[in-house]
Amino acid sequence: MATPYSPQSIFSPDPAGVVPRVFAAPPKYVQGPGVLEHVGRYLSLSGLRRVAVLASSRGHTADALQVAESLAGTGVTTVKAVFDGECSLPEITARVDQLSGESIDGIIAVGGGKCVDAGKCIAYRLGVGVVIVPTLASNDAPCSALSVLYAPDGGMQGAEFFPQHPLMVVVDTRVVANAPERYLVAGMGDAMATWYEAKVCIANPRGLNALGGKPTLAACAMGEICATTLYADAEASIAAVRVHAVDDSLERVVEANTLLSGLGFESGGLAVAHGVAMGYTFLPEVEKNYLHGEMVAMGLVAQLMMEGDASDAQRVAEFCARVGLPIHLEQLSLTANDARLEGVVEVTMGFQPLANLPFEPTHERVRDAILGADTLGQAVADAVGDTAYRRLQAA
Repeated sequence: MATPYSPQSIFSPDPAGVVPRVFAAPPKYVQGPGVLEHVGRYLSLSGLRRVAVLASSRGHTADALQVAESLAGTGVTTVKAVFDGECSLPEITARVDQLSGESIDGIIAVGGGKCVDAGKCIAYRLGVGVVIVPTLASNDAPCSALSVLYAPDGGMQGAEFFPQHPLMVVVDTRVVANAPERYLVAGMGDAMATWYEAKVCIANPRGLNALGGKPTLAACAMGEICATTLYADAEASIAAVRVHAVDDSLERVVEANTLLSGLGFESGGLAVAHGVAMGYTFLPEVEKNYLHGEMVAMGLVAQLMMEGDASDAQRVAEFCARVGLPIHLEQLSLTANDARLEGVVEVTMGFQPLANLPFEPTHERVRDAILGADTLGQAVADAVGDTAYRRLQAA
């Protein structure tokens, strides 16, 4: 079993109390239409010779099969590992047990956010490198050196950190263009939060990023251009995905959802948006029926309401309404009178990055922010309409 790793202990303050600025990233990021066909060539940079390809059962008949075929003529041997759909400790342990006698020197994780997060956990326990091949642009997991863990029934259980980033991240935008539109839009919700959470961290002299250091200007700049890109190109990229086309707008949004958001959240820092999203995962029907980025979008509007930033709260809510992200509680199958919201508040209060706020995040303040976001969201939905949201949920 690999020793648990904490970057916070590595980058903790020195004896004088000085906290370093820390930025981290994977060595290589490759994005474009058809790049899956060339994974074997890219992998020649890594020195890997025998790798496990981790994917769902369906993935092994599609994108993971294409990866294996790309490796076939390069001298790299592959071992098949099937991911069961949840990044949970039982699933991670099962795959480690399966692969521990296979003499692999790397893992290629091919799939959505939970699959690639599981791949990182398995690789760390086996002491091998990991290459990430996301098949969706639905979240910012691929580029980070951490994984979000879930209970077998879906509730979020926290994060696991790793001393090294993925060796390489390869994103085929042709694959993304052929995936359902809802996944790209969910990635926008996760990515949009990057700037607003990083902004909290860099404005607070005591703010820390996910590595335990101070956020760098580079990470915050990535977060800002991430949001700028989404405001400019989101709707055009959605139009491209509807006809399964790859154009410049889709390329830019995929980069925002995956690279800019991934580097931005890890090195820029988190705040309230992801805490509220974590709270929603403890409601089984929400966790089952909604995507991570959809919950983060709801959490982001709540964060901006908590900060008293009415202008940006309005702007974000209107953006979410246009692209099809949920913006009020009914769109997460909840109501303002639902007693279970108290549990969401309690989980949010336990989210450590709330310490990055410049004020005390009390239970009442968190609850009022969630309810205030709901009120704003209903008003925006009335004004902008909910056609995009209903279309995605019905697809």
